[in-house]
Amino acid sequence: MRGERREAVAEQSVRTHAADTMAYQVATDVRALRAFVSAGALARGLSRERVELLTLAVSELATNTLQHTTGGGWVRLWAEPGQLFCDVVDHGPTRALGRSMPATDSVRGRGLAIVEQICDDVAVLTGPGETVVRIRLSL
Repeated sequence: MRGERREAVAEQSVRTHAADTMAYQVATDVRALRAFVSAGALARGLSRERVELLTLAVSELATNTLQHTTGGGWVRLWAEPGQLFCDVVDHGPTRALGRSMPATDSVRGRGLAIVEQICDDVAVLTGPGETVVRIRLSL
């Protein structure tokens, strides 16, 4: 089901909607990033329970950026009627979706699997010099 909806997520254009943006470059920025995402999502009408899920997803994606790429990244957050979108953007390689959860004794590899489990839709988009992981949650 999730795979069927990825095209709809990918077709959304942030340019036509007012988006808040925050950059992050080091691990100590992630705390402020979580606060930014939480406040922005609450202000746009996402329930507190869903805000926690969104914040977890963005934290996982930002942590992946900081561990696997250079130069940090940025987050864009905006709402449309009935839905909230969040882009996590960096200069890293394209990420593969559809990962299964690793074994319980695995030390790494859960981040993208968690994001796919807790968000309504997830898509990976690429542009000149950037990779975007776009997530959507229903309001």
